[in-house]
Amino acid sequence: MSEILVCNELEKNYSCVKALNGVDLKLEKGKIIGLLGPNGSGKTTFIKIVAGLLKADKGEVLIDGEAVSEKTKAYVSYLPEKNYLDDTMKVYETLDLFSDFYQDFDKEVALKMLENLDIDLNRKYKNLSKGMKEKVQLVLVMSRKAKLYLLDEPIGGVDPATRDYILNTIVSNYAPDSTVLISTHLIADVEKVLDEFIFIKNGEIVMQSGVDSLREEKGVSVDEYFREVFKC
Repeated sequence: MSEILVCNELEKNYSCVKALNGVDLKLEKGKIIGLLGPNGSGKTTFIKIVAGLLKADKGEVLIDGEAVSEKTKAYVSYLPEKNYLDDTMKVYETLDLFSDFYQDFDKEVALKMLENLDIDLNRKYKNLSKGMKEKVQLVLVMSRKAKLYLLDEPIGGVDPATRDYILNTIVSNYAPDSTVLISTHLIADVEKVLDEFIFIKNGEIVMQSGVDSLREEKGVSVDEYFREVFKC
């Protein structure tokens, strides 16, 4: 099977708001893909359903041919938009936590990345800067040998230098047969690492295409085309 993720007629409602409206989507293995859309377009809802944290009201989600379950959670590595670590934990304790929780977590890889960042393993998480917190969270997620990485706004709210480090870390640490789905509204920053992109608006997929195909056919960047499509 060449697809790591298949979604059919996916719907999710919050009271009177339709967060996802009939989403049909296929993601191939070995790609870095941007899930791009304005705030409130359904990106986070979609990622949470794939991660197994929310249940769709209708439709089907298959990860490597399996319906979302405890089994699929074992090979999906998810980075939420907000902090998910206990502020009172020391950095080395977060490594122990991931080692205990995930069989595919490579502690040596994580230690090497943290060393390159000059992050003190004995510092409490609450005493790290916002940028350092973002980096620690990403290191933990990318140190797993996952089939599918779900990264929700991994470069939101950090400085440009930190954004570059985060993107380089993503590119350098995913396996050739794994897929990375990056949700973001910072198109210009992230498009240089993307193989494909998906535009989503009001819970519906507007477009899915290869980055190189867009440049060849329309002669514009993903960011430029996003602004044209969404009239930014």
